[in-house]
Amino acid sequence: MAAQKINEAHEHIAKAEKCLKTGLTKWKPDFDSAASEYAKAAVCFKNAKQYDQAKDAYLKEAEYQTENKTLFHAAKAIEQAGMMMKEQKKMPEAIQYIEKACMMYMENGTPDTAAMALDRAGKLIEPINLEKAVDLYQKAAGVFENEDRLRQAVELLGKASRLLVRLRRLDEASVALQKEKNMYKEIENFPMCFKKTTAQVLIHLHRGDYVAADKCVRESYSLPGYSGSEDCIAMETLLQGYDEQDEDQVHRVCSSPLLKYMDNDYAKLAISLRVPGGGGKKKKAAAAPQGGADGAPADEEDDYEGGLC
Repeated sequence: MAAQKINEAHEHIAKAEKCLKTGLTKWKPDFDSAASEYAKAAVCFKNAKQYDQAKDAYLKEAEYQTENKTLFHAAKAIEQAGMMMKEQKKMPEAIQYIEKACMMYMENGTPDTAAMALDRAGKLIEPINLEKAVDLYQKAAGVFENEDRLRQAVELLGKASRLLVRLRRLDEASVALQKEKNMYKEIENFPMCFKKTTAQVLIHLHRGDYVAADKCVRESYSLPGYSGSEDCIAMETLLQGYDEQDEDQVHRVCSSPLLKYMDNDYAKLAISLRVPGGGGKKKKAAAAPQGGADGAPADEEDDYEGGLC
């Protein structure tokens, strides 16, 4: 089966080369047909799991689509070349091709396609390079924001913010969260603004900046429905406990369902929050019964999988 597909691929390449030849009766190469034959060859190589040859065929297709001034199809072919690199576990090379394709989508006037490709690239690289994933998600968000598609933009910003928290780049995470909150306010999704305020407070307290955390809550009073809400009361209680070094009060808020079922990265900020000078002894004592039969604390990862924020 594989050998048959490889033979088919070479037949398509031979046809492509024939399309490119010129002579007395044919003055111009037939770029359109050549691109089509290389596309067919690429699929054959891909089906035969000859990913390197498939990549080369896709790049040839892209070359002739560009000559033919069909940039969208050229970009698609380059993106497919990237996917062939992904199949070979060559992620940095895969991302380079996808980013190149995105630039062509932008040049072609199809920014939405560019943003979606950047999002896909972010998902591909996230397991091995969080920094690059943050960069790709932020670029994709920027493209959607320029197109006034704030719902798509804020979703991608949210991915970047969570990864910044995971990377412990908390100063940048606080800035990213503020931008998210501003977008949610613009599209009048106020419940999400409340959640972002909670995340901001946790980040600021981990940064040791009580004043910034308090300011976040005070500024959120202007959001419709925030004052007196469950989110607001929880943050007021948390800040009071933190300020008064009341470890039990801080623990009660941080282990409440409201914070426990946030996105995993923010839930981890909550359970790891320590009161300055408190040492965390009361918190550990209170958490011990939740452990296994031997009294060990329960696994944090399992408790906070599948967060809702």
